Amino acid sequence: MAAATKDAVLSAAGDLARQFAVELAEHPSDVGEYVGAVAEGERLVSHRFACAATGYQGWQWTVTVARVPRGRVATVCEAVLLPGDGAILSPEWLPWSERLRPGDIGPGDVVPFRADDPRLEPGWTPTGDDELDSVAIEGLALARVRVLSRDGRDAAATRWYTGSQGPTSAGALAAADACLSCGFLVPLQGALGTVYGVCANEWSPDDGRVVGLEHGCGAHSETDTEPHASDWPEPSAAIDDLDIELVTLGAPATAVPADDATSDGVPVPEAPVDEAPVDEAPVDAAPVDAAPADDVPSDDESVDDESARTSQ
Repeated sequence: MAAATKDAVLSAAGDLARQFAVELAEHPSDVGEYVGAVAEGERLVSHRFACAATGYQGWQWTVTVARVPRGRVATVCEAVLLPGDGAILSPEWLPWSERLRPGDIGPGDVVPFRADDPRLEPGWTPTGDDELDSVAIEGLALARVRVLSRDGRDAAATRWYTGSQGPTSAGALAAADACLSCGFLVPLQGALGTVYGVCANEWSPDDGRVVGLEHGCGAHSETDTEPHASDWPEPSAAIDDLDIELVTLGAPATAVPADDATSDGVPVPEAPVDEAPVDEAPVDAAPVDAAPADDVPSDDESVDDESARTSQ
């Protein structure tokens, strides 16, 4: 390709280039001041104008013009919007599978399959040896297509150790005892079980999470706090004079006659009396003694007494 040289015809085609830039822009005002011309090659020059559109700071309208040999007329080859120095650019494009970060997966989302995931390696393939297969499948739980590789275990161990469930967290530094001696720790299997376990204490902030054996919190199974008296003052007794309690009294006791009561005032019930039939128990009439004759006033004395009272 021939070296780019200054071309007077093409360098003077700035007005033609602006015309095409205005046609390309959404609004004529989006084409700003003239920035300059750049020789792209022999008989090939690009004219640039600042972009005034919102969101395109630092971008430039670029219109490239050319001419045929010995020609005196410029022809527009292309008109585009290109980033200039200090232009605001979008991040470098990455595939969706590479843009995902921990915490981006929600309910219903599915992570694309990665056949070459460095964190995994092929699982156990049965060998036909019953003893060897039993240890691998039942003891080591390797009956899966893929299992954690060394890189996967190392990455998980480092992430957990330096995270909030490791020995360097604020809660672990303030704890009195480590998770290693806590009764709520459920150890993991395999190589990670020598350093980590799962917390099963509902009162712990790490319940259901993987914690390091050197981690700790205030819900340790073997720790306690000294009893502390209340900082609140002792409340004083308060009497509410306006609070009236209505009490219903019982009915007054009935007085018992003296004849119907014993010496201590307890009434004695009357004993039933058996009445004999008339024909079985005849009653003999008691003899009546006749009064003396001299005790009975005579008719004459009664009259005399009445006459005396009348005369008086």
